[in-house]
Amino acid sequence: MNTYNHTPTGVATEEPVVRSEPKPDPAKPASFAEVALRLGGKGAEEVRRMGAVDAADDQVESLFAAHYRTAASPVHLAVWNAEVSSELWHFQAPATSPAIEKVMSDSLAVVRNHRAAGTLFDANRKISETVLGELATAGYWGLLVDQKYGGSGAGFSRCAAFLTQMATIDPTIAGLASVHGCIGAVDPVQAFGNAEQKSRWLPELASGRRLSAFALTEPGAGSDLTALRTTAVRDGGDYLVTGEKLFITNVAPGRTIGLVCLIEGKPAVLVVDLPSAETPAFRLTTYGLYALKHCHNRGIVFDKFRVPAVNLLDPGTGDGLTIAYHGLNRGRVALCANAAGTMRQMLADMIPWARFRVTYGQAIVRRELVQRRLGVLAGLIVGCDALTQWCAGLLDAGFRGEMECIVAKIFGSESQKEAAIELYMKTHGGRAFLHGHLFGDNVHEFLAPCIYEGEGEMLGMAFFKSLVKEHGVRYFEPIGKILAANNIRKPSLVNPVHLWKLKGPMWQYAKWFLGQRVQRRQAALPRMPRELREHAEYAAHGLRNMAKEISGTMRKHQLKLADRQCRMSELSSRVQSLAVILCASLYAAGQKDELVRQAADGLCRRLTRQLTGARATDRDLRHLTDLGAAIAEGHPDLTVGVEPKPILMPYQR
Repeated sequence: MNTYNHTPTGVATEEPVVRSEPKPDPAKPASFAEVALRLGGKGAEEVRRMGAVDAADDQVESLFAAHYRTAASPVHLAVWNAEVSSELWHFQAPATSPAIEKVMSDSLAVVRNHRAAGTLFDANRKISETVLGELATAGYWGLLVDQKYGGSGAGFSRCAAFLTQMATIDPTIAGLASVHGCIGAVDPVQAFGNAEQKSRWLPELASGRRLSAFALTEPGAGSDLTALRTTAVRDGGDYLVTGEKLFITNVAPGRTIGLVCLIEGKPAVLVVDLPSAETPAFRLTTYGLYALKHCHNRGIVFDKFRVPAVNLLDPGTGDGLTIAYHGLNRGRVALCANAAGTMRQMLADMIPWARFRVTYGQAIVRRELVQRRLGVLAGLIVGCDALTQWCAGLLDAGFRGEMECIVAKIFGSESQKEAAIELYMKTHGGRAFLHGHLFGDNVHEFLAPCIYEGEGEMLGMAFFKSLVKEHGVRYFEPIGKILAANNIRKPSLVNPVHLWKLKGPMWQYAKWFLGQRVQRRQAALPRMPRELREHAEYAAHGLRNMAKEISGTMRKHQLKLADRQCRMSELSSRVQSLAVILCASLYAAGQKDELVRQAADGLCRRLTRQLTGARATDRDLRHLTDLGAAIAEGHPDLTVGVEPKPILMPYQR
């Protein structure tokens, strides 16, 4: 695992509430995004804002050793280096101690018992304080906290798989573990806190005496984090915090939050222990929200709220956005793990209904359309399992994992959406909208992951930016700087002056381009069943070929590429799909269960058809229907521990 060493930060002076407009630091080189936007003719404000976001990303990257950064990540290497190795595409979870396993089994038992007794929720239909307290006693909230501070110190790989188990019982409680341990106060304090801060907060967070949240979003600051307006002004030994936060999950009086605010116009993070009751300086706002209905999601309004200055986290050479970005990847993997558990609930509920429901004298479980839906759903579940185990393993190994975790988040959220609407709802028909039905009661919960943890297409463009950044810095930025220095708006390859001035960077690019033409590196794949090997080879070959197409797009649009969002999104989506195919096929090859392998095969076939535009063959369709029919007979691995809901409005058959 990576270690982080930070030094104390400086003190701030009083400043009025202003929008965050980071000023360029002449001592620091401009980021790639800032250079590209400026050379592309963007306005100063947009350059500053996007440069601040890119600089924060660079600071997170600098926390990792070179061989764990984005350019050394599996997807990046597969695209730009044609390198696919079993060392980076592996799925072996580390062994877990009996003590950690006991915490997990006790936590599952707490939730099962309360669900059976009908006591999971309080009078407001929120997870009850009794349940939260019993989970604290079991050690649930301290799984990811180091043992030194009273936690379990569990590896994230095991925790991610455990969250899938918990989600089969209650996805909200599984989600709260992520809010608290992945994107709440636990990760910021563990990664950026000094010794005193860790000893003060981590025992409280591990014990569950204080649950946590992360307060980043504001009414005008969502995907644009440079639009923050909440400020903290130094007043003696305290900061006075003024501003408003919105859509903060798990916030309540008496809890601890990581608060992103502006100090001297620069983003910073304060760890804030909220008082046990609202005060004139601190109050919560409520609003009608369809999603996240079983947990607290509220706004926060601060009016000169006092926070001790010693609560300021030091991001080292970065700022508060560096801290905010650091913990997101665990949250993205946790979302995918949660989706795998939630879709298991859907599958377990579809099978008994399909057996019960009769049309034209025959149970619909024997109909091809229903069998196909079961087969497709099994593939989505296995895909989420594969991505969860792979990405969590990368994080445990010390990788940043930015690109891979984005793939997991997008695939998990989109799979859950497809499963809910196209497979689950349509199989249950009108009964899906009855009160008490899993779909009708939770449709917004199924759709919300497409938005939180980063909206899918926006994240897809962030994925693309990470993918092209090193290539752009190495080959395109030098060309852009020469063009700007010589006031050349549109270079011409028939102009000898232009060619002469650009000869250095163009020669470097030509060498890369010719190298791509002659490159014949083969993926280092393990022993695999033939069908899965074909998928893995197709994906590895496709990822390798994406380098030329992406670079060609960069040549075509040059400094205007930032405005070609649709093209970036389309290229990003294809790379992601290829990564899912490769991940799922390699994961399934290591599974003994034949139905899991068949489910992965079916998923890979579907994604390949989407990429190639090919129509489903009779063999493809038969594969899915046979898989669905087999699953309908019972498949404990895909529905283990899940109790299907009772059939609503049953009728005499």
